Amino acid sequence: MSGPRAARESPYVLAAEAGREYWWCACGLSRSQPLCDGSHRGSGVTPVSFTASADGDLWLCGCKRTAAKPFCDGSHNLA
Repeated sequence: MSGPRAARESPYVLAAEAGREYWWCACGLSRSQPLCDGSHRGSGVTPVSFTASADGDLWLCGCKRTAAKPFCDGSHNLA
């Protein structure tokens, strides 16, 4: 795999819990989008970890082209 595959062309909403660590799927192969399920193994793409700073909804990138990994920056609108 030479790069990530778009899981979808819109962001995912994650109901985050403050202090909890999450692993965002950067490869697009996970069946548990937008979170990693280990499907990246052997792809050369690794997941991105982050810890939620507060309870609430986070908009995570689905197209995998964001410059603000793991958060949506609207890159899907440029495709």
